[in-house]
Amino acid sequence: MEGNPVHRVSAGDAWSSSMHPDIESERHSQSFNVEELTNILDGGAQNTALRRKVESIIHSEPELSLKDNYFMTQNERYEAAIKKKFHILMLAQRLGWSEGSSELQYASRSVSGDLGFAIHHIFQKTIRSLGSEEQIAKWDPLCSKFQILGTYAQTELGHGTYLQGLETEATYDAATQEFVVHSPTMTAIKWWPGDLGRSATHALVQAQLICSGARQGMHAFIVPIRSLDDHSPLPGITIGDIGPKMDFEHTDNGFLKLDHVRIPRENMLNRFAQVLPDGTYVKLGVPKSNYLSMVVVRVDILLGEVLPLLQKACTIAVRYAVIRRQSRLRPSDPEAKVLDYQTQQQKLFPPLAMAYAFHFVANNLLEFFHHSYSFILDGDFALLPELHALSAGLKAMLSDFCTQGVEQCRRACGGHGYSKLSGLPSLLTRVTASCTYEGENTVLYLQTARFLIKSYLNTQKSPGSASKGSLPQSVAYLTAPDLARCPAQTAADFLQPELYTTAWAHVAVRLIKDSVHHLQTLRQAGADEHDAWNQTTVIHVQATKAARPEDSRLRTGEPTRVLQQLPAAGRQERHLVAHHLHCMGGVGVILPPPFHSVHHRGAACCVQCTIGTGEGTPLLCHCEDFHRSSGETGKPASDSPDMARKAYLDLLPFIRKDAILLTDAFDFTDQCLNSALGCYDGHAYERLFQWAQKSPTNTEGNPAYEKYIRPLLQGRRARL
Repeated sequence: MEGNPVHRVSAGDAWSSSMHPDIESERHSQSFNVEELTNILDGGAQNTALRRKVESIIHSEPELSLKDNYFMTQNERYEAAIKKKFHILMLAQRLGWSEGSSELQYASRSVSGDLGFAIHHIFQKTIRSLGSEEQIAKWDPLCSKFQILGTYAQTELGHGTYLQGLETEATYDAATQEFVVHSPTMTAIKWWPGDLGRSATHALVQAQLICSGARQGMHAFIVPIRSLDDHSPLPGITIGDIGPKMDFEHTDNGFLKLDHVRIPRENMLNRFAQVLPDGTYVKLGVPKSNYLSMVVVRVDILLGEVLPLLQKACTIAVRYAVIRRQSRLRPSDPEAKVLDYQTQQQKLFPPLAMAYAFHFVANNLLEFFHHSYSFILDGDFALLPELHALSAGLKAMLSDFCTQGVEQCRRACGGHGYSKLSGLPSLLTRVTASCTYEGENTVLYLQTARFLIKSYLNTQKSPGSASKGSLPQSVAYLTAPDLARCPAQTAADFLQPELYTTAWAHVAVRLIKDSVHHLQTLRQAGADEHDAWNQTTVIHVQATKAARPEDSRLRTGEPTRVLQQLPAAGRQERHLVAHHLHCMGGVGVILPPPFHSVHHRGAACCVQCTIGTGEGTPLLCHCEDFHRSSGETGKPASDSPDMARKAYLDLLPFIRKDAILLTDAFDFTDQCLNSALGCYDGHAYERLFQWAQKSPTNTEGNPAYEKYIRPLLQGRRARL
């Protein structure tokens, strides 16, 4: 086995020095170098080495253990998360890990992000995004040194993603040069911000600015909420924890009611807008510039929070599927590994494909974000609409697919997947939350839809029109040549990346065109702009999910460059790594010429079923889509759906033989996975039984016995 298996395995168990034979056999013959693939995912061998070094340090600290999490109360989880954060900060100070360093990111990964003060960092990043240089110079050091603790207070009891509807007000008083921040209604109470319930001393409050008698829209204000001396709420502040949630029990999500709280004029973040001493409002940016902080957070959570949840679920479920034996393929055979069943492969390989595909897509978006961010901070907003649309669309799509994928993995583990000790329920509830926080997904799809519709209409303007500009790269497919029908003639055609990228572009354009047509038809029939939009939103969301502009950037993106950087190993080994990245790495990845002839049989398998209908037939390959757009009706002229299904099903065995290796490449330690089912050595049953015995319910006695069970049994005992 390449890499360092000791690094991944829990110590201290009687059976941990051995490997379960069923999982060992999966690793016995490797068709590619797992360590190389791990290095690719980490962005280089040096990053893998650094991550493992940090993980070794973290796992050696008893205070940072996750082993008792499943048996803790809400208060215990909260205190443990704060304790872990405190110890990591002390480690960072001792070892010289700088703020924002890779070491601190790897430390967070090592404890599964189960840390306090996560929103404090969003508070700090928002100041860096929306604050002036003077404000950053004042507040950023206070955040970095944890001399204050911040939270980001946007969502209200009655309002969430629709920011223009926020009710909290910040009214400027020119006589005192202060803002008066106030919750005018019950529904204006801030609700859900993390770190607010018990931890934060300051809140970055999103509120409607009122100055010179006019409402100027949403702006960000720094509001002190707790005393730095004794942590008590300041005057005018009503604050607390909102109570139990589906998960995130370690996060003190809170409420905040503001009663005419006064703050200095300088506490309004003013990079893109200012209020002068006399109350004059000065706009320095565009209306959407105040949304920049949300874009920053969305980009961060994709790779740091959402995607690892799916990767872990895949690792747990695939490992369990090779040690779980059930039924027989033939009457004379022993019970089979459940991963040998085609139906189990159909459950687990699409999420595994997503885990790889989204890794490269999210990294590509991150690159575009870094490219755009500096321009935006300098007042060049040309890339902001595209960045906003991409971050909104990808956040919605990735969290939707990851939630479906984690649940699929949980179900694939049968009854044991329902146990918290498997790790899967916690992964599911955490990833489910991502469909709502930082923007509810349907709203985000519709925001992206507006961008797509505007871009499509731009392509329809006359060539000489002065307003017709070049399309952003993410929607360049809108000008792709039309197809009269699906070009596939054989099942083998569906293994060519050019076919499914071309087909996907065709379907996306058709659906966007259809979306625009419905919108324009209603307008022409007399509906006003807003009613027409509302009556077509279902169509817009469907078109947006199909169009996925964020994938267009991937077509010339990261996987191709990664493959070109592979170490000079043997030719066959390089080709096999290329095959797996090509197969699992995302829609539209076109390999450079040296790889075109390598393992085309695996090129589209899991990608196609990932983006399919849920039954293994790729949406993009439905030939009905092509016929509808070309005006044909009746029975399709080809057997494209059947050919696509055959190509897909024939390829499942090729992924099956390397499924364990592909999950090993994620390189999660046992401590990080915190799963009885998903440990590296495969001893799931031994570990599940051992962990169950640690439950406090097995050592604290039965409080219901003396009160209820004993009287019930003795009072109703039959005379024998």
